[in-house]
Amino acid sequence: MEISVGVKGKKGYVVTPELTAAAVGSGLLEVYGTPYLVALMEETCLSSIGEFLEEGQGTVGISISLKHTAATPVGMEVWCESDLVEVDGKRLVFNVKAFDEVGPIGEGEHQRFIIDNEKFLAKTNAKAGA
Repeated sequence: MEISVGVKGKKGYVVTPELTAAAVGSGLLEVYGTPYLVALMEETCLSSIGEFLEEGQGTVGISISLKHTAATPVGMEVWCESDLVEVDGKRLVFNVKAFDEVGPIGEGEHQRFIIDNEKFLAKTNAKAGA
């Protein structure tokens, strides 16, 4: 199967105390942490294209640019929606938008690169012996 522009994804969960800025050390407040928003955006994009990858292929994140525009309290649901807007060989470009139960909380662009899992790990693990 070939990956084409227009593939969409959606993922979400409820914010817990472990997902706050205070818990990760990116801030002092008990609000949804930006590092977790980044991870949710990456996970949403990754899961949206999984069915299109060939056996032994994976993707790695290579770039993310985002604005975290609103705080979300513990106990509220957050979700991300992704839209694949560009396929350039093995490079994939997604627009991402995040929401909580009240409205938008963030947006940005995420890029991923299609890899051969074994070759990627071999090259990475060779660094340990260098």
